[in-house]
Amino acid sequence: MPVSSGVRKRIKGLLDPDDEIHYVFPADMFGSTRPSVFVAVTRKTITILSTGYLSRKTPKRVIGSSLRNLRLGPVDTATTPWFKFNGIVYEIDDEYVAVVHAADAEIMREVTKPEDPLPDL
Repeated sequence: MPVSSGVRKRIKGLLDPDDEIHYVFPADMFGSTRPSVFVAVTRKTITILSTGYLSRKTPKRVIGSSLRNLRLGPVDTATTPWFKFNGIVYEIDDEYVAVVHAADAEIMREVTKPEDPLPDL
């Protein structure tokens, strides 16, 4: 199920006002007793936001952020889909695998662009 506009609005309020959300999806940190998290992929960053224990659908605060030049995947789909980002394993629902792949494709498109053979022209 897509992330609601209310959740996106709440996440936007916790991010840099000059940034733009490209992708958002919920995840669980593998083996953690912490509540669920949301992963927000923006123009500038990949930001992890925690939820509360009582409401796992409302982002409460930013718990980590990395520059947008990193990939999230690859996603291992042999069992419950999961990926490792900044040393933490996140589990996601099947429907969000495509979102992770899209976010990675977006960053890889920038990385794999060929160099301009005639940069001075």
